Amino acid sequence: MNAPAITLSGLARRLVAEGIVDEETALSAQQSAKSNRSTLVSELIKGHGVSATAIAAFASQEFGTPLFDLDTINPHSLPKSIVDLKLLQKHNTLPLYKRGNRLFLGLADPTNLHALDEIKFNTGLNTDAVLVELDKLQIKLEQYLASHEESIEEAFGGLDDDTLESLDIEAGTNADDKDDGTTSEADEAPIVKFVNKILLDAIKTGASDIHFEPYEKSYRIRFRTDGVLEEKARPPAALATRLSARLKVMSQMDISERRVPQDGRIKLKLTKTRAIDFRVNSLPTLFGEKIVLRILDPSSAKLGIDALGYEDGQKKMYLDALNQPQGMILVTGPTGSGKTVSLYTGLNILNTIERNISTAEDPVEINLEGINQVNVNTKVGLTFAEALRSFLRQDPDIVMVGEIRDLETAEIAIKAAQTGHLVLSTLHTNSAPETLTRLLNMGVPAFNVATTVSLIIAQRLARRLCNNCKKPATDIPDEILSEEGFDNIGIHRDEFQIFHPVGCNQCSSGYKGRVGVYEVVRITDEISRIIMEGGNSIQIADAARKAGFNNLRVSALRKTAMGLISLEEANRVTKD
Repeated sequence: MNAPAITLSGLARRLVAEGIVDEETALSAQQSAKSNRSTLVSELIKGHGVSATAIAAFASQEFGTPLFDLDTINPHSLPKSIVDLKLLQKHNTLPLYKRGNRLFLGLADPTNLHALDEIKFNTGLNTDAVLVELDKLQIKLEQYLASHEESIEEAFGGLDDDTLESLDIEAGTNADDKDDGTTSEADEAPIVKFVNKILLDAIKTGASDIHFEPYEKSYRIRFRTDGVLEEKARPPAALATRLSARLKVMSQMDISERRVPQDGRIKLKLTKTRAIDFRVNSLPTLFGEKIVLRILDPSSAKLGIDALGYEDGQKKMYLDALNQPQGMILVTGPTGSGKTVSLYTGLNILNTIERNISTAEDPVEINLEGINQVNVNTKVGLTFAEALRSFLRQDPDIVMVGEIRDLETAEIAIKAAQTGHLVLSTLHTNSAPETLTRLLNMGVPAFNVATTVSLIIAQRLARRLCNNCKKPATDIPDEILSEEGFDNIGIHRDEFQIFHPVGCNQCSSGYKGRVGVYEVVRITDEISRIIMEGGNSIQIADAARKAGFNNLRVSALRKTAMGLISLEEANRVTKD
C-alpha cells in the first residue's frame, strides 16, 4: 500500500505558484517545519536560503496584511508589560503598538493564527497581525527582551553600607553546627559588608570564579575573568578565619569542621526577577581553608546558539543533530571550556511541552524550568549510571548525562541512544577524534560507537578582543603567518586583518568577554569505517579534515582572521 502523497499547505502552494520557491523546496521546508515544530517561513529562510524580504512582500499582497519595516523602530520604545515575554519567544512575535483595546503584533508568518489567539487570551486584547521580515524580527525581538532585563549596574548602582549589609542571601548554618566562637565573628558587620562587596564586584566584572586564599603571612582574593586569574584584594591575614567562617555560614557548611573539604551553595537575589547562584567549595590547606566560589548565572544558559561563536556550518550541524529523534551528541574539552553552556543551549532549544527531558549532573549548576534535573550523589549510590537507568524507566525523549566517566555509564548511554532516545553528554578529551578513541579504550564495542555517536563538539573559550581599543597588527611577517597555519584556513591573505590587544577603560588588558572556538565533527561513513577497522585518532582526524570539518587550530585561526581574537590568544588555547 503506497503512502499518501504529501500536499502543500496554502502558503507553500501560493509561493510555488508565484515562482518564489520550487515545489521540492516547499515540500522539504514543510516537512522540516513539522518535524522541528517551527513555521514554514522560518524553515524556508533559515534552511533553504529564501529571501525574507521576498516572502514578506509576497505574503503582504497575498493575505492583504500590512508590511512594516522594523528598521524604523527603536525596540526600547515598544509597549512593555502587555504580553508575557515567554509567549513572545514561543511564537516569535513582537508587540508593535496598542490602540484602545487592539494590540498589533509583528509576525513573519501570516498563517500563524495560533499566536494571535493565544496572545489574545493572555492579554484580553483583540490582536491584529502586521507582517514583518523574519531576520529583522529576530534581531528586534532579542533587543526588546534584553531591554526588559535590569542590568547589574542598575541593580546595584546606589548601594550604601546599610544595603551591602542586608543583601537578600538565601543561606544559613546547618542545624547541627556547633558554636565555637566563629559564628559571631562571621556575623560582624565589617566582615559581612566586605564579603558582600566582593561578591557584587565579581558579578559586575563578569568573573566566573572567586578564590579566597590564606597563606602564612598574607591573604589574597582573586577573580577569574575571561579565563584568567587576577588579584583583586589583599585583606589582613588575621581575617582569614573570619572570612572563611562567613562564607561557610552563607553557604550552609559546617563551620566547626575544618579538616575535610565541604560543598555548599549561595543564592544572591539581585532583583525580584534575577538571582545569581554561587557554588562553593572549601579545601583545608596548610594555613587555613581556601574557599572557591563558582558564579552560576542562569542567563548564560539562555544566550542562544548565535551568541556562542559557532560558524554557520558548525551551527547547522549542531542543530541538525539536535533535531534527530535518536543518537548521541558528545561535547568535549577541558574544565572551563564552556561545555555546560553548549549543552544547556541545546537543551533550551529542545525544551518544549511535547518533550520529556531529564539530566544527571554533578552538580546541577543552573536550574532550567521544564527540565528534570538530578544531582548525582555517589555517597548514597546515585551515580550517573544509576540515574540513567532510572531515566529510561520514566519515558524520556531526551537524556543529558553530565559526564561519561566509566564503561557502565557509557554502555547505558549507548543503549539509550540506540533505543530511540537523544542522548547528550561530555567527556574530558582534547579533540573530537580523541573522544571516539576514548570510548573505544573504555571498552565500548567499535560497532556501537560507529553506529550511535552522531556528532562530536570539541571546544575552547578564547578571550574576545575589545572592539573599542584593538589595533591592526602590521608587524607580523608573511613567513610567520604561514608557519602559524594561515595558508590553510580557507580565507585569502588579502581578505583578513589580524588585530593586537591594547587595553582601555572598557576592557581588561585589551580583552572583553569570551568566544567559543569549536571543532564540530559529524560521524560520516568514512569515519565509521575507520572506527570499525580499529583506526586511531590520527586516522580519524585526517578523515574529518578531508570531509571539510575544521579542527580547533583552524577554527581559532579563522576567528583571528575575522578580528575576534588575537593570534596570542589563538596560540594560548589551541597550540600544543
